Amino acid sequence: MNQKNSLGLDKCFKDLENPIELFKEWFNEAKKTEINDPNVFTLATADSNGIPSARMILLKDYNQNGFIFYTNLNSKKSVDLKENPNASLCFHWKSLLRQIRISGKVSKVSDKESDAYFKTRTYGSKISAWASKQSLVLNNIEELHKLIGDFKKKYPNENDVPRPDYWSGWSLDPNSIEFWLYGENRTHQRLKYIKNDNNNWEKILLNP
Repeated sequence: MNQKNSLGLDKCFKDLENPIELFKEWFNEAKKTEINDPNVFTLATADSNGIPSARMILLKDYNQNGFIFYTNLNSKKSVDLKENPNASLCFHWKSLLRQIRISGKVSKVSDKESDAYFKTRTYGSKISAWASKQSLVLNNIEELHKLIGDFKKKYPNENDVPRPDYWSGWSLDPNSIEFWLYGENRTHQRLKYIKNDNNNWEKILLNP
């Protein structure tokens, strides 16, 4: 018989008061079992008219203050986030039959943080950040290749490519985090952490 935590859930939910610590536990498990990119998540945004948009992107860091990803600040996702800072993330790990949903508000990370991360990117990724006018219309693929070539000439030193001022990171400060585990016959287990007015986390169970 499976071991349970104090709420009667599977032992993988543990008994942690801080959901960031439980995210860390699940994320580390996913790193061992997911074939590709355990840090992939769906980012859902909405513009000022409330029209939603979703896409798959990569988590680059996380801490007690938020979940961090990087992008072009003129991209569709960034335009949405500037207009409406409320967003949601969803991680799904098929190998573990688990998912995590995170909602909160975003803020831009500091230039210092963005510079530090940009330096860790490959040369090609740095050049692409300069060449791509993300989310805007591309007349033809040759146009992009030409821009990539132009920026390679401009920045030939692979270790000395500056970060474009229109490229940075966002950090989502969570106000709710839900952990989901598959159950047969739709008896899924759902544990949700909600941040109260005192910035403390409260736990509730949800119906499947």
